[in-house]
Amino acid sequence: MKERFAFPWLTACFIALSACSAAQAPVPSAQQAVKPAAPASTGYVLKNTEVRDIASATLHRDYQVFVSLPPSYEEQPTRRFPVVFVTDANYAFPLIRSIATRVGDHGSGLEEFVLVGLSYAKDETPTYSRQRDYTPTPNGPTSKDAVSDMPGRSPVYGEAEAYRKFIADEVFPFVAKNYRVDMHRKIFSGHSYGGLLGVQMLLTEPTMFERYIISSPSLWFDNKVMLARERDYAAAHKDMPADVLMMTGGYETINPASKDKRYNHTRDMVRDMQTFEAQLKSRHYPGLHIESQTIADEDHLTVYPDAITHGLLWALPPK
Repeated sequence: MKERFAFPWLTACFIALSACSAAQAPVPSAQQAVKPAAPASTGYVLKNTEVRDIASATLHRDYQVFVSLPPSYEEQPTRRFPVVFVTDANYAFPLIRSIATRVGDHGSGLEEFVLVGLSYAKDETPTYSRQRDYTPTPNGPTSKDAVSDMPGRSPVYGEAEAYRKFIADEVFPFVAKNYRVDMHRKIFSGHSYGGLLGVQMLLTEPTMFERYIISSPSLWFDNKVMLARERDYAAAHKDMPADVLMMTGGYETINPASKDKRYNHTRDMVRDMQTFEAQLKSRHYPGLHIESQTIADEDHLTVYPDAITHGLLWALPPK
């Protein structure tokens, strides 16, 4: 009869080896058996803040707005608060919220306000979104800075007016409906391209905001096109009802005699701001109140925390 296993001795060895291994295997201790799993990490959440989605019917893009409510929002259920709208919310929103907490000191340092952060289009990088939405013409930089950081998509400029209408026609009604804000006390804040957007608003519909905090506006854009647009506005209007504070850093000028690398090399943003201010003041608009400041020892990347602190103290002094 044919045997079932050709090598019975190999089978016996395998059984013996298995038994030996089982006998030598370490037995888990009680401590090892009940070792708890590491707790799952969670993201840091800013208290009294909300993130709301707005699907734009006109731009056909989705955006988010960040909302921060002041400490007394629930304590004073009938009060309507002034509202600050800020561009580049991913950076500026938590910064301004912290300044409002520290400098504001529950209303004794600043009047309390609702903060609305205007974030970027969803599924787009900040650079791609802001250079399209904050600039007034399609004539963007022609240098290597114009390379898109979104693969497969060319850089786009020049949709500031469409974005301004989105804020006026879609963001404003949303905020007014959902929060206790005084829409007659709206304050705009923007830096760099965001400041350029503020200039676009000022020269298109100055009453869109009651006060403008404009930091380091990129007035160099498209061969200083906004200086030309200011002249066009002056030719067609007798007034510009708005309160405006503009600021730049002391290093945002050109100083060939200095070896300090913090100075600008090609764009004199201090002079551009002063030229724009001088043009506006020369019109003698009865409803316009404008001033500018150059903040010493600050450059384009460092000036905004100082500028927004000055701006909030100017726009919302304690009552």
